[in-house]
Amino acid sequence: MLRFRPYPGATIATVIALVILCGLGSWQLDRLQWKLALIETVNTNRKAPTLTLDQILALPGDAAQYRRVTLTGRFDHGKEAYAFTTSAGGEGVYHVLTPLRLDDGRVFLIDRGAVPERHLDPTSRAAGNPQGLVRITGVWRTPDPPGAFTPPPDRVRHIWYARDVAGIAAANGLKLAAPVVIDADATPNPGGWPRGGQTVVEFRNQHLSYAVTWFGLAACLLGVWLAFHISRGRLVWGKS
Repeated sequence: MLRFRPYPGATIATVIALVILCGLGSWQLDRLQWKLALIETVNTNRKAPTLTLDQILALPGDAAQYRRVTLTGRFDHGKEAYAFTTSAGGEGVYHVLTPLRLDDGRVFLIDRGAVPERHLDPTSRAAGNPQGLVRITGVWRTPDPPGAFTPPPDRVRHIWYARDVAGIAAANGLKLAAPVVIDADATPNPGGWPRGGQTVVEFRNQHLSYAVTWFGLAACLLGVWLAFHISRGRLVWGKS
């Protein structure tokens, strides 16, 4: 016969904590499904045929993310901005963000690729800065906005620590046709700089381990609650 006399206060607190922990575990499972769907969409988009500008602008919502697009225009090298990041080897590099003006007047921000600090000065890579009409193929991206801990930009040197499309456009007096950055492909530039093809597709997917952690904590809490009542003689198995 089971005799169980739970402590009301401890039981209420445990139930509340279990609801929270299980809710967090379920939320992580939902996030897992979202992340898997996102990864599948990105992989599909990267393998899809290259689109024209009009085609990609006609896509709904986020369907254009990571799609390849080709457009033609002239670079405004005088309004370069630089986004600081680190390379795969840990060295500091700068992504060269240059406005591309189309014949119809529309302007798009192109991430032309990365340069080391010694080539931050445009005059050190003048051969790679074409002055005429250029045809660019790249990856359509909507960058994440700066976070709470992103350092403020160095406006004097035009260095940013996030690809803040709105901030860069405002600082250069630009009206962009879309709040995106187009990552130029790996087609070599004269002189070797900037080096394009820098699109990185890495999605941390720890949601399953997080879910296991939350559900594991819930199971441990339930075990502690039961053990506590057993130790106090409030939960007893015995003969009737």
